[in-house]
Amino acid sequence: MEDVIKLPGTEDGKPARKRVRAPKFDPREEEETRRRNAERLSVLGGEDRSVGLLEELVFGAEEELLERLVEQEDEEEQAGALLVEDGDVSCDSEDDDGCVQTRKAAWVDDDDEQEEEVDMKHRYRRDLMKGEAELSMSNQKLQERMREQFQKAMGGAPSWADSNAKRKKKADDDDEDEDDELMRRTGNFVASSDRLPSGILRMKKCLHANSSRPSEDRLSAVQFHPSAQVVMTAGLDQSVSLFQVDGKTNPKIQSIHLERFPVHRARFSLGGDTVIATGLKNKVFYLYDMMEGRVTPVHNVRGLKEARVKEFSVRPDGGELLLTGTNGYLHLLTLKTKEVVLSLKVNGDVVGVAFSQDGSKVFANSEDGEVFVWDVRSSRCVSRFTDEGCVKGTSIAASPDGQYLACGSQSGVVNVYSQEACFNSAQPRPLKAVMNLLTSATCLTFNPSSEILAIASRAEDEAVRLLHLPSFTVFSNFPVSKRKIIYRTSCLDFSPHSGFLSLANNKGHAPLFRLLHYKDF
Repeated sequence: MEDVIKLPGTEDGKPARKRVRAPKFDPREEEETRRRNAERLSVLGGEDRSVGLLEELVFGAEEELLERLVEQEDEEEQAGALLVEDGDVSCDSEDDDGCVQTRKAAWVDDDDEQEEEVDMKHRYRRDLMKGEAELSMSNQKLQERMREQFQKAMGGAPSWADSNAKRKKKADDDDEDEDDELMRRTGNFVASSDRLPSGILRMKKCLHANSSRPSEDRLSAVQFHPSAQVVMTAGLDQSVSLFQVDGKTNPKIQSIHLERFPVHRARFSLGGDTVIATGLKNKVFYLYDMMEGRVTPVHNVRGLKEARVKEFSVRPDGGELLLTGTNGYLHLLTLKTKEVVLSLKVNGDVVGVAFSQDGSKVFANSEDGEVFVWDVRSSRCVSRFTDEGCVKGTSIAASPDGQYLACGSQSGVVNVYSQEACFNSAQPRPLKAVMNLLTSATCLTFNPSSEILAIASRAEDEAVRLLHLPSFTVFSNFPVSKRKIIYRTSCLDFSPHSGFLSLANNKGHAPLFRLLHYKDF
């Protein structure tokens, strides 16, 4: 019988479906075909059971084939009926060829329809893609992806941090829990029961902290997270990046790009859930909520009359920032309300600020070489002295244990004082004048246990020294290298338990060192 194929046209612009009718078989023709094929097979291979089976598989079972076709058509019709129950059907006639099935969304959000798509092909967002289908993404979905990525990294711990990996095999479960809790805690305590020895500092050079995404310009900030194995870098390439620290691969967690905003300084908030970033010539600064993956620009601060926001410090006991203004002004503002709650004034321009351990005192070093000590609660200057031998001040740092105060100068000399003497004397004498640098001491940082004072200058390559406390001697083996690896250092930081030291240099790298004396991160 002749095959019939019906190709109806389209009506009212609606696509029509093609219908194919299955051929009908004549029993007499079918029997004659079986007979001829059986004769051919008998000539080739003889009459046996395999011939009959092969004949049935290749030439027979037309009736079974028709039954399967009918069953498949019934299944398709049932699936279409189920689809109709979830959507709407618009028909111009009773003929189903003219029906178009459309599905309604269960929820329609006007904001989603109006939200602009973010280009995911940007070099700072490529690692957040999970396939070519995500070449663009809504802001909301991008924030969710960043939050998931950061939370995943926060929950992990590098293998090295398990300092008791071998000993735990012989310990009971209670000891394991105590060790894990110890690694999760941060604070100002010595990780080892023994004091750090002077002379030689046992250390290991690791892969750069930002090796998975080096900066395209000078790095201006590096800081370890206060409670996780994470380090943050930022720089003049307008980016802020987070990396998980394991000392081996240091994988990148995420990066954000701040358009036309070279980052001058970036720091974690007190709890470590937010990054604060300031620029070179902007009054605007940014708050990056890592858990939410949200970047918020702060355009106006109530009570702040400064033309730009550049230098700042995070108060250790609350959610406040101390901004360094012009003409000797310091402004304390709250992150919650974005307003200035206190302003302090010193003589000359401020070149460095440091908080005491409890955040109750502020040490401010002026360009004229004078040091001012302010009580934050009473807004009163409780002490003031001249840094001995200083012509022009450059930096200042206070030790976490409340014992030392270090003041840097343009000549490279760093005077280390007793904090108690600074409170009680108008002319305190330095405990030690460190003269190992020949260029301006632009960066001073104590480690969390107050056993090391790192001194650096951004004016010369490899100009970094580590001072042992309380012996006030410089470690002789740092930096020692056949080739330059540190270069010009903008800033540096120690991990929460002094297990790592990292520096930000002018090559866009963050060299990383493992301090072997300290067993925890």
